[in-house]
Amino acid sequence: MENSGLLDLFPLWALLLITVGVVLLSVEVGYRLGEYRRRSSEVEQEAPVGAMVGATLGLLAFMLAFTFGLAASRFEDRRQVVLDEANAIGTTYLRAAMLPQPLGTEARALLCEYVDVRLEAAQQGNVDQAVLKSEQLHARLWSQAVAAAEKDRSPITGLYIQSLNEVIDLHAKRVMAAFGSRIPEAIWVALYLLATLAMLAMGYHAGLTSARRSVAILALALAFSAVLYLIADLDRPGRGLLQVSQQSMIDLRKSM
Repeated sequence: MENSGLLDLFPLWALLLITVGVVLLSVEVGYRLGEYRRRSSEVEQEAPVGAMVGATLGLLAFMLAFTFGLAASRFEDRRQVVLDEANAIGTTYLRAAMLPQPLGTEARALLCEYVDVRLEAAQQGNVDQAVLKSEQLHARLWSQAVAAAEKDRSPITGLYIQSLNEVIDLHAKRVMAAFGSRIPEAIWVALYLLATLAMLAMGYHAGLTSARRSVAILALALAFSAVLYLIADLDRPGRGLLQVSQQSMIDLRKSM
């Protein structure tokens, strides 16, 4: 069910170490090349190189901000759809009490089971099994709704069917928000390529202007890698430190 990307092959901690390694290696290669140019007979002005390095770092900062904003907006979408789903299930649960018996009681029991499945998927990570079981519960709930409509065609039954249809639609929306709305691989490739070029240029400029490496390079590598780690964390639902809160579903289950 999960839409795996190229970076999903690595756990987040490994991705952090890889990013730090790529940044430091790029700076070191650029520094050695700049040092070679400085020691050779070739003359290269430092000012134009500095301007180009600044432009490249500015472009990298823009790309980071764009990608972070994209990941953060999709994280917010996943959080909002959980709240919408909890509200829709709660409305359906309340309206089920007005259905003809025993259909109303059975529908309420299935909705309680449905919420348990959603919470179990969020807490334990068994997404594929939860999606399959959710769809099975959809079929059972819809069959009961059809039976209720045949038995009682009142507006109350119509309202219940309307809210149940919203629950089913939100299931598809939540699955899409979690696994279908990921940062495209092309953006990740462009981001890492741009980062490598920017670090190479920065190291090259440092090699041209100084005979010693600055310890600030390590701080830069860690800061850049931390930002990329946060972006990757936001882009991976169900894993990492940043998780969508399920409190609205927990509160709903307690009230049922």
